[in-house]
Amino acid sequence: MQPPANPERPGDAELIAVGRIVNTHGLRGEMRVQMFNPDSTAVQPETEVVLRHKGADAPRRVRSVRPHNRVLLVILEGCDSIDQAETLVGAEVLVPKSDLPAPGPNEAYHFELEGMTVVTTSGEELGTVNEVMALGSNDICIVRNGEREYLIPMIADVVKKVDRDARRLVIEPVPGLLD
Repeated sequence: MQPPANPERPGDAELIAVGRIVNTHGLRGEMRVQMFNPDSTAVQPETEVVLRHKGADAPRRVRSVRPHNRVLLVILEGCDSIDQAETLVGAEVLVPKSDLPAPGPNEAYHFELEGMTVVTTSGEELGTVNEVMALGSNDICIVRNGEREYLIPMIADVVKKVDRDARRLVIEPVPGLLD
């Protein structure tokens, strides 16, 4: 099922998950939001987000945002107590794809990498990006080809080209990477 369009954005129905509500904070409805990209600025005061929780989507306006350790502390309109905030723990936070800044050259969002074909600079096809994990030092693409699985670090020494148009990720394997 396609998520509903934001009523303030006619025709913009493509929503992208940028974080998840992982806990409450305090007693006044503040929530801890773990952003999938810690540097993301997609959730700001007065922006409209969509919460996807238990199979339902609900648009919400962000009242306030402040950083706290490795999460954002967020207050949403209509969420004024810990009891209301607790009902939202586990919800994904989505924004319209059109609100995301364009990635730089040779960069891609996680959702763009998923499904890309991974090939080496010598032309060997390794498989398809099944999932992207955000780790502290760098992101890792989990590439699968049948029973075979590769963990490809998204670092300059390995990733030589991200070709969004051809849906290909070109890598130069370092010793031991494909063993």
